[in-house]
Amino acid sequence: MSGAIIYIQKDLHISEFQEEILVGCLSVISLLGSLSGGRTSDAIGRKWTMGLGAIIFQTGAIIMTFAPSFTVLMIGRLLAGVGIGFGAMISADYIAEISPASARGTLTSLPEVCINLGILLGYISNYAFSGLSEHINWRVMLGVGILPSVFIGVALFVIPESPRWLMMEKRVPEARAVLLQISESEAEVDERLAEIEEAANITKSVKSEDKAVWRELLNPSPAVRRMLYAGCGIQLFQEITGIEATVYYSPTIFRDAGIKSDQELLAATVAVGFVKMIFILVAIFLIDKVGRKPLLYVSAIGLTVCLFVLGIALTLQKHAMGLISPSVGIDLAIFAVCGSVAFFSIGMGPICWVLSSEIFPIRLRAQASALGQVGGRVSSGLVSMTFLSMARAISVGGMFFLFGAISTVSVAFVYFCVPETKGKTLEQIEIMVEGGKGWKGGEVELEDTHHLIQGDKKSASLG
Repeated sequence: MSGAIIYIQKDLHISEFQEEILVGCLSVISLLGSLSGGRTSDAIGRKWTMGLGAIIFQTGAIIMTFAPSFTVLMIGRLLAGVGIGFGAMISADYIAEISPASARGTLTSLPEVCINLGILLGYISNYAFSGLSEHINWRVMLGVGILPSVFIGVALFVIPESPRWLMMEKRVPEARAVLLQISESEAEVDERLAEIEEAANITKSVKSEDKAVWRELLNPSPAVRRMLYAGCGIQLFQEITGIEATVYYSPTIFRDAGIKSDQELLAATVAVGFVKMIFILVAIFLIDKVGRKPLLYVSAIGLTVCLFVLGIALTLQKHAMGLISPSVGIDLAIFAVCGSVAFFSIGMGPICWVLSSEIFPIRLRAQASALGQVGGRVSSGLVSMTFLSMARAISVGGMFFLFGAISTVSVAFVYFCVPETKGKTLEQIEIMVEGGKGWKGGEVELEDTHHLIQGDKKSASLG
């Protein structure tokens, strides 16, 4: 949309307000998919929920491609947003539930890899099709987005259902069959089945077992409250530090920095897409080796610095032209934008999905992940739908000073609210959170969770 919007403005003659609504509505409307996706995934399974999301998205993309007016374009955009909400909510949960603990961080980061690949391909298609007529080029830019979702339909007939969902449905033989496909030995299968069953027994023993899931989330125990702070908070900071504005409005940012040509604007965004893609791959390599919190610290601190540098570059370019040459200002702005997406992609981007998929116990996972999407999606929509209006009031550079200040707060949030979950099974994480250990500072040792497990077993035997 970032490149297509340039030509949509010219072809459909939309206003700045309509542009903000068109860009930002996707994030807000995706809440419908996210909130209904939790209940849907519990009812029909994880993988078929992804399939439903793909169908809804494809319908919206087709409508956008052939839209004759802004109204029809908005209808397609809204449908696409609902489909994205389904996919964003359930994909990370599915991968977390099917992955071994040793590789779960890497595998759960794959949705973020695909998002970044999609952004890069979107930037490239914008540049590639920009030479077509203004009535055709933006339609092709949006239409090619249908192709990747077609592969999801094919994949659904190959991938297995989540073994944890099958266990929730008391379909133990099917869960065992899935685990046999994705485990190295029958001993590992038995161990993972025992862990899932133990988690279910822990779930039954807590006092809140009779509450409806949403009631428990809205009136949480101290342990669930800690989970919500970490899982939902990281999604909130992912959005309010301005990544959506940087991605969607990168042509506007570069135009404010001094680039004039549409082709040059789109070429600069391709560079941003390449940087974003490269650093998400770095994160995938490091997340299960270094851990979640160290990468989050690097991400939050680096992002803060780059946002302030971008604010300075744009402000100097607009109000102090004599201090730096126009070419230096453009280069500094491009460097700061690339740095922002690089630091975001190495931590805040992928780890948001990893934490939100592994921090919640199985009884709450789908609905709590959907709840976490509420803050993130609403924040994303607000940022996208107000960026141009606020930039007119305080300047584009001023907006990035604001994002930089918010990013500074995210560093403290990581320290106080985010636990280290590297190398732990989902069941061990649940026990760790119930015990209230591992929040400030470093990582909780695996021996601590073993101690908690043994303590839980002893108390169960005494009971």
